[in-house]
Amino acid sequence: MRAGTYCSLLPFRLVWMVERGWYGLRVRWYTTDKAPWLVFLTIALVFASFGSLLQMAFAHRDDWRNLTCLARNVYFEARGEPVHGQYAVAQVTMNRAASGRYPATVCEVVYQQAWDPQRKRLVGAFSWTEFDEVASPSGEEWRRAWKVADAVYYRREPLVMEGALFYHATYIKPKWAKDKQPLARIGRHVFYR
Repeated sequence: MRAGTYCSLLPFRLVWMVERGWYGLRVRWYTTDKAPWLVFLTIALVFASFGSLLQMAFAHRDDWRNLTCLARNVYFEARGEPVHGQYAVAQVTMNRAASGRYPATVCEVVYQQAWDPQRKRLVGAFSWTEFDEVASPSGEEWRRAWKVADAVYYRREPLVMEGALFYHATYIKPKWAKDKQPLARIGRHVFYR
């Protein structure tokens, strides 16, 4: 047989091989006992369902933890502020988590620490996190901080501080503020981009 003839028959031979393989699979399927397969698939489905339920439960737990951290930050940073100031504090925290320049979760952003060479110690991004003990949030101020955090975390409130990543109290003048673009002053806080 010449090489040209063999090459011209190659597509037909490939088709014949695929058809024969497919035929063999079908014969094997029809002649095989399917009970073990059904048992295996049922067990796999049960495990997959259980895994999905666990994943949803842990995702909800992570949301709850992040929402709690956000509410605590609003409470301790801005509980005496007007509600717009509380929304702004919550949005700065969320903006940091979404920016890629800070940790990815809200709790990690709230409790983030960095080394301060002047003070020769770790310093919290939010001042209240540096205290050894803080009183448990409670009362009407806690309920309001929780509502604010919930609205901002689940994006039920329009952005007031889009792009804001920084703020400070009006009674201090930090060096870093000179290099930032001021956005607003709300209550006793100045917000920056």
